[in-house]
Amino acid sequence: MKYAPLTLALALTATPAAAQCPSQTAASCDTNAASLTLTAGPGSSYADEKPDIVDTAIAAGSFKTLVAAVQAADLVDVLKGDGPFTVFAPTDEAFAKLPEGTLETLLKPENKDQLTAILLYHVVPGEAFAKDVVSKKTWDTANGQRVDISAPRGKPMIDNANIVATDIETSNGVIHVIDTVILPEMKSIPEVAGAAGSFSTLLTAVKTAGLAETLMGEGPFTVFAPTDEAFAALGSTVPELLKPENREKLTSILTYHVVSGRVYADQAVKAKSAATLEGGSITIKSWGDNVKINDATVLSADVEASNGVIHVIDGVLMP
Repeated sequence: MKYAPLTLALALTATPAAAQCPSQTAASCDTNAASLTLTAGPGSSYADEKPDIVDTAIAAGSFKTLVAAVQAADLVDVLKGDGPFTVFAPTDEAFAKLPEGTLETLLKPENKDQLTAILLYHVVPGEAFAKDVVSKKTWDTANGQRVDISAPRGKPMIDNANIVATDIETSNGVIHVIDTVILPEMKSIPEVAGAAGSFSTLLTAVKTAGLAETLMGEGPFTVFAPTDEAFAALGSTVPELLKPENREKLTSILTYHVVSGRVYADQAVKAKSAATLEGGSITIKSWGDNVKINDATVLSADVEASNGVIHVIDGVLMP
């Protein structure tokens, strides 16, 4: 894993202080420009107090779908709260790019949890202006998962979305406009591991130990996941562990690979150790691009899941 700081040769032009969308005015936002251009209605005054995030989006006129989604997810009061929040706001055109029927499905009451997870993935706690956003490689969202920041060809992006306007100040935070709806990982830890195709033994062991339902639960969890090759290196030990009479020992080994909470690689390296669900602790060492969990090497880090994060390791940890 590499932890070199992100360097961006990038200059973002912040919107001037007057470029905000006051509540209760007729306003228009040009989201194709580097900043929002607003035209206030008659009798409006920019000397008035700034509107909050929700009222700013409503007044802009180009976030009708986002506002409807926020209402459907019952997040209006949250985003009108004290905050502060940083919102990466998809335009109506961004929502229109979703596959046909996706939005309609998300807006159904039975899919409220999924809609909420997606919307909160567009929100970063705290106030981060453009210069702050591009100063980091990742940001932790209110969803719990991380978004990636990059600048290919000098153009700022969040995940796969272009940031097309920045620094729209509100009374409780700041809005940056994006041209694509960004989507968090919606699969649980076992589902992500199953889709990867290289954790068959781990998943069999999890099922045998009766831990599948736990790891599909709300969590969040951090799992240090041994590959099939890692289990193969144990030889005849694995078939023995999978026997019913050894379920308690198997459970102990598996829970030794799980840490409560969502712990990303940089956080794990900084912590140097972590308490596991088994009750014991693991040690975390790093040098250069290499990270070890006890005696196992991390092969891949920060694999997102809806209820946690997976770090792939090349050995089975023994409590």
